[in-house]
Amino acid sequence: MLGAITSNIDVAQVTLYVFFGFFISLVWYLRQEDKREGYPLDRDRPGSVLVQGLPPMPPPKSFLLREGHTYQAPPGNTENKPINAMATSSSPGSPLEPMGDPMHDAIGPAAYADRDERPEHTAEGDVMIVPLRVAADFYVEPRDPDPRGMPVYAADGVVAGTVRELWIDRSEVTIRYLEVAVEGRDRPALLPMTLARIHGKHGYVNAESVTARQFATAPATAKPDEITLREEDRIMAYFGSGHLFAVPERREPAL
Repeated sequence: MLGAITSNIDVAQVTLYVFFGFFISLVWYLRQEDKREGYPLDRDRPGSVLVQGLPPMPPPKSFLLREGHTYQAPPGNTENKPINAMATSSSPGSPLEPMGDPMHDAIGPAAYADRDERPEHTAEGDVMIVPLRVAADFYVEPRDPDPRGMPVYAADGVVAGTVRELWIDRSEVTIRYLEVAVEGRDRPALLPMTLARIHGKHGYVNAESVTARQFATAPATAKPDEITLREEDRIMAYFGSGHLFAVPERREPAL
């Protein structure tokens, strides 16, 4: 018979088996590669069991980034940070009850990733997110409301500060943060634009996620004209978590 190797095996059958082997190897490789981030899983109870599933984690690999930095994944040492919270029951997976200030302790919606302490850059190599005082070639459209100089009202109805400057994304050409000067605070607070509502006709900005007191204790950037990747996540998590943690009533059931 044409194409037969033996009376029971032919070329088409061998090709099918080779395809099966290739497909299984491909799935194994892809599942192993996607474990370079987020594995091994953290246990919410003490123990020495390595939670990694099947297939196991791949060996570390170094990646050369665009800015010239190298990044190793999976990382050689995983840092287990203490969580300032207590489990509501002894069963695995039970909710955690914060024991301190969850917005500062990075619990729940206030959690953030420990990304690099360096700013993100555009394709041209410039720092991506900067205030308008640095990006002199950008400006606010005259027909749009300019929030600079407007007071910022927090969730408790108290004026938290005054918008002093706008931070823009050079790549997306959009406003990312409102730089708010807060009384009694040396460095300004960066209010995420997605959590701010500008009332141009009435001349004020509304920020419903946090109170005025929490504006004064919000995370700040280390440099006055730059924001690192980790600072971005920290600030976004802090202000975003206020929708749950800003006042005790928000943590209670709606019904």
